Amino acid sequence: MALLPILRFPDVRLKKIAQPISCIDESIRRLVNDMAETMYEAPGIGLAATQVDVHKQLIIIDVSEDKSDLRVFINPRLEQCEGSQEGEEGCLSVPGVYEKVERSQRVTVHYLDIDGRQQSLVAEGLLAVCLQHELDHLNGKVFVDHLSLLKQARIRSKLAKKARVTA
Repeated sequence: MALLPILRFPDVRLKKIAQPISCIDESIRRLVNDMAETMYEAPGIGLAATQVDVHKQLIIIDVSEDKSDLRVFINPRLEQCEGSQEGEEGCLSVPGVYEKVERSQRVTVHYLDIDGRQQSLVAEGLLAVCLQHELDHLNGKVFVDHLSLLKQARIRSKLAKKARVTA
């Protein structure tokens, strides 16, 4: 396994639309393992392949307290969204930034598991938020895109200043 570099907002590669995975082979399994190691090390609770500059429809999520429930979603599709919830979100691609975002309370997602089997999941709360957040990445969106233009500009400025300080 290997740690992968995480793209940082506003990197244009985060805007790239992910392509479906046609074959779940050893390279996809290795990518899942590398993404999991990267996500846990960061530390985070979700990671989309787009964030590690692999533009394939693959996300991983683990919202468990003890990091023992890694979930793999290949070619995920949101089929149903219900209700509304607002909560503070952060992102490994936008380090140190947390903002309130409105998401659906309950979602139904269809996907392939790591063995290529069709699956369906109804998720609520944090898992629902995570799924929507990571699916946005596959569609070239970052949570910042849900914010006002003023907040987006402030975040860009904050991250640019931080990059200059650490350079």
